[in-house]
Amino acid sequence: MPTCLITAANRGIGYELARAALDSGWTVYGSVRTQQSADETAERLGKDFHPLVFDVRDHAAVHAVAGDLDTPLNLLINNAGIITPERQSALDMDFKGFAETLAVNTLAPLAVSQAFLPHLRRSGSGRILTISSQMAWMGYRKSDTLAYRASKAAVNKVMQGLATDLESEGIPVALIDPGWVRTDMGGQQADNDPVDVARGVLKIAGSLSVTDTGKFFKWSGEERPF
Repeated sequence: MPTCLITAANRGIGYELARAALDSGWTVYGSVRTQQSADETAERLGKDFHPLVFDVRDHAAVHAVAGDLDTPLNLLINNAGIITPERQSALDMDFKGFAETLAVNTLAPLAVSQAFLPHLRRSGSGRILTISSQMAWMGYRKSDTLAYRASKAAVNKVMQGLATDLESEGIPVALIDPGWVRTDMGGQQADNDPVDVARGVLKIAGSLSVTDTGKFFKWSGEERPF
């Protein structure tokens, strides 16, 4: 039975990813930030879901949990993300909030990947997917939600670098554009159903090989430009 770790598995895309993976026969570990959330999510998802309590911003806690986990991982999905702060234009930036967005959306995926890399190596078939955004595309000149856009563009570059460094080990690393998804973050007017997106992401994960490493995919499977 393959095993995966999904960050922020208690709601939104993360929850649907966990549910879709469980439905496909995976054993699923999912990060949540509190024990209460761990208990609630485990009750909803069932016995093959195993919550791990850590905040992705706390790198020491991430490494501590990874050190206590004695399970090979076939797949890591870096899903945790935020779209704050409220003020994030080039002319009016909440810099503390910008730093927080970078901590969650850019730094955390690398920290989590590093911490759980030994588990991915042990499986002999490790893969890393990171949820990015269509708003990372460098062809846009829009300045709204600039902290979020910048953080996603930055994580694309970070994961490209990780892909290069892990290519010789045969561990593919790829990025996913989920589109505009109907979640708490995306809102109810969004185009894409999170259930469909989750299934699409897992389909990509299932076919991902080292020839795909460093690429950016739409959730529906097509490669997209950076």
